[in-house]
Amino acid sequence: MSVTTLHRPAHRDALALVETAFEEGRMVTAFGRCTVDYDGRASSDLGPGDRLVVCKPDGTVLVHTDENRNPVNWQPPGCTHHAGVRDGRLRIRSVRSSPSERLDVSFRQLEQVTAYEVEDRSDLTLTGSEEDLRTRILDDPSSVEPGFRPTATERETAAGPVDIFGDDADGRPMVVELKRRRVGPSAAGQLRRYVEAVDEEFPGEDVRGILVAPSVTDRAAALLTEQDLEFVPLSPPDGGEDGSVTHD
Repeated sequence: MSVTTLHRPAHRDALALVETAFEEGRMVTAFGRCTVDYDGRASSDLGPGDRLVVCKPDGTVLVHTDENRNPVNWQPPGCTHHAGVRDGRLRIRSVRSSPSERLDVSFRQLEQVTAYEVEDRSDLTLTGSEEDLRTRILDDPSSVEPGFRPTATERETAAGPVDIFGDDADGRPMVVELKRRRVGPSAAGQLRRYVEAVDEEFPGEDVRGILVAPSVTDRAAALLTEQDLEFVPLSPPDGGEDGSVTHD
């Protein structure tokens, strides 16, 4: 597991780490003195306090104090993370489009910011895992599209290993990225980096990038379209998540 930690960072340094982590699909924790504002089905404001904020790659945000097991505020999976510096403060924003909700955390002082590249190996032994999704596609390549011909799995590129690599019916290289859960913008960025790396290996070829997942957020769908990438809705067999989100 790769971990990057900044202790008492300047806000600009913290912003650089957080933005990169969001783009690369890493989990982020930030601890410091902050305010929290929520607007959605209701509105709430938390004044200055020392809090731990956890931003997960699936869009979840949790805001914890030093009491109780439940967060004092949170956003569910499927939200989109943003970060910026304004008025001398690091701001982390979580946005959901349906229903419309926004959570803003503004850090006046940061004690620590950490980005984690987390890989939960237990997923590989669970029914409905990413490996199950890979097997489903290898058993029936037409589930991605008719004529798809897989030629390699975990194919190494300059940007990292591609889940499934192959050719479409017209012989064009295809990069297929698999996700077992509903995903956000970071997955689109990851797929784009893989396509760019394969483009360098096949100059002049029209390399296609396909994201396969149960569902994607609105922002992820927009990014895929902007970057000329494609999405195929497909879940792992026997228990794959349907991508729905709830906010109890």
